[in-house]
Amino acid sequence: MVAPATRSANLRDLLDPAILAGLSNLDLVARSVVEGVMMGLHRSPTFGFSQEFAEYRGYSEGDDPRFIDWNVYARTDRIVVKRFLGETNSHLMLLLDASASMGFGSTPVSKLRYAQMLAASLAYLASRQHDAVGCLIFDEQVRDFRRPSSRHGQLQSVLHCLDAAVPRIGTRFATPFERMRAQIKRRGIVAVISDFYCDADELIASVQPLAWQAQDIILLQVLADEELTPGFANNVLLEDMETGAAVEVAPSYLRDIYPERLRAHIDRIAKAAAGIGADHVQVATSDRLDVALRNYLLFRGRRQ
Repeated sequence: MVAPATRSANLRDLLDPAILAGLSNLDLVARSVVEGVMMGLHRSPTFGFSQEFAEYRGYSEGDDPRFIDWNVYARTDRIVVKRFLGETNSHLMLLLDASASMGFGSTPVSKLRYAQMLAASLAYLASRQHDAVGCLIFDEQVRDFRRPSSRHGQLQSVLHCLDAAVPRIGTRFATPFERMRAQIKRRGIVAVISDFYCDADELIASVQPLAWQAQDIILLQVLADEELTPGFANNVLLEDMETGAAVEVAPSYLRDIYPERLRAHIDRIAKAAAGIGADHVQVATSDRLDVALRNYLLFRGRRQ
């Protein structure tokens, strides 16, 4: 028998992003993260893990037919699906930034790879909870899109979409949110995963219409460790991965001025998000995936 302390240590090792990033199967990554998190949680309606029956609701296009109650249909000619405690949101929509700046970071855990693993874990969790899940990959345009659904095979479709994302060019946040508003009318959770290297006011102007639609919005800001604590000892020429602009930077700037400016930018994003009722969570590429997933669960718990 393995002692509890040893099991905990093994679990922490497994959820290290560097180890997870070495797995070629994104489905295996998602399963490992979600099951690891659930090992540390008591089953609770607050987190949506309870499978206790709560009520019926009318069938909607995209609902998983496995949850249709055919006995009710036989008696009433009405098609209804069973709902369970914790299913207060109808869908989870994942918006993944695949711009060039997301390709930054150490091998094998770039910001994009971390974001893909995080998004896959959220998708797996939503599917496990019988929620509809969809995704949208974007940079300056929409690269791929999956409408939220809980039908059989949807999770694998979403994971394939996420896994195929590659860093390309710049970012234009208005584009994915316009697509969202046009095609997604049903209320749910919208999780935007990005480094958010953009103007805070422009970002919120793009996000705000979704808040007016009563969508629950969470901004998951992924930053590389090298961005948070740059370790250059000499002057270095840094190039913008999206524009190609280059600037020479001295170690004293990176030590004394850069951290304050980065923190100010993160704070502006967080404050702007709070102003429209959205949540903001910052994660680093070295953070274990269970930490980021727990932050999402806390967000969901507050919104129920």
